[in-house]
Amino acid sequence: MNNSVFIKNRENLINQIDDDSILIAFAGHAPKKTGDELYQFTQNRNFYYLTGIVEPHHIVVLSKIKGKVTEKLFLKEINLDEEMWNGKTLRDTEGKDISGIKEVVYMNDFYSYLNSQIKGTEQINLYLDLDKENIEEDDSEALKFSKEMRNKYPQIVIKNFSNKIIPLRMIKNDEEIKEMKKAIEITIRGVKSLMNNAKPGLKEYELEAYFDFECKRSGAKDFAFSTIAAAGKNATILHYVSNDSEIKENDLILFDLGAQWNLYNADITRTFPANGKFTDRQREVYEAVLRVNKAVIEKIKPGVVYKELNAWSKDLIAEECIKLGIIKEKEEVSKYYWHSIGHNLGLDTHDLEPQGREFVFEKGMVFTVEPGIYISEEGIGIRIEDDVLVTEDGCEVLTKDMIKEVKDIEEFMKNR
Repeated sequence: MNNSVFIKNRENLINQIDDDSILIAFAGHAPKKTGDELYQFTQNRNFYYLTGIVEPHHIVVLSKIKGKVTEKLFLKEINLDEEMWNGKTLRDTEGKDISGIKEVVYMNDFYSYLNSQIKGTEQINLYLDLDKENIEEDDSEALKFSKEMRNKYPQIVIKNFSNKIIPLRMIKNDEEIKEMKKAIEITIRGVKSLMNNAKPGLKEYELEAYFDFECKRSGAKDFAFSTIAAAGKNATILHYVSNDSEIKENDLILFDLGAQWNLYNADITRTFPANGKFTDRQREVYEAVLRVNKAVIEKIKPGVVYKELNAWSKDLIAEECIKLGIIKEKEEVSKYYWHSIGHNLGLDTHDLEPQGREFVFEKGMVFTVEPGIYISEEGIGIRIEDDVLVTEDGCEVLTKDMIKEVKDIEEFMKNR
């Protein structure tokens, strides 16, 4: 993306923080896996959002002192011996071009620069990304740094900038939408490859490999998440990732998957018959889920409250479950449906959302719509997931080119 995007992102964020503040974002690094091997590096998404840089160990510092804003990018020190093994790291001119930050230096200046910003102040705010998924999670680089700085500078007030960046990242600009459409385009080609090659007797992972190949062939360097390839009863397990069962003759196959393009994600779920033909009962359940999928998409527009949409969609699914004869009262629906109707999508597959998911849909948000019904005793698990962009007066289905009607699926698979 053009660096004007990242310049604007930084401007928007700095406008959200208090005066007399320093904001620091870390690029992150890959932890050790075993021996001399590291896990695959994945860029800290907030760091990328502010800089456009995809490389470990760098730091960006944004300061707002007495109303004056300064930006400084600190790059990992150049190590020519290490580069012989692992390749060249970013140079200062490249950092300037990618990020649009004019002051780019190397890491040995980091602490002296911070000291110059903090020294002599009575009180100064230090904004870091301090969110944790749960208390057992290892401390992040930012959290470790916060403890270090608090010990060294008593005048520092530590603040979390996560709540400041969430509303910014929830609204996608045109460049971000372009990247997401590319990820979706690749994902759709991958799903069609799965449908073309599905047949009873394959292992789930054998069929999954067709999606992997299509993504790699298309230039996608990573996946949005670990693919769910679930046949038969496995599809009633929400986050099934073993993907090692044999696909049987009358199985439905549920694939929840996504390609990643320039760190932006797609997230699509499609459910189809292994042999290309739905049974009467499979069709009945599938059509029930599809009706909810379409109804929710029709409902999304600016001003709609997420929690109200989620409750309404759950009620629709309950009504469908009663029609299917698997429950008698709506309160029983959680036996066959126990997740939310969708989530924000972007740099993260489950993209940033406010605590408690208290938000109202706005133009520019990208959201997944993914109703499902999971009937373990019948070996039927069905979810249909689309990605939608909230527009001025409704929403655009970004995944519209991925077929989901029963007749279209059967016709597509018949002509393989």
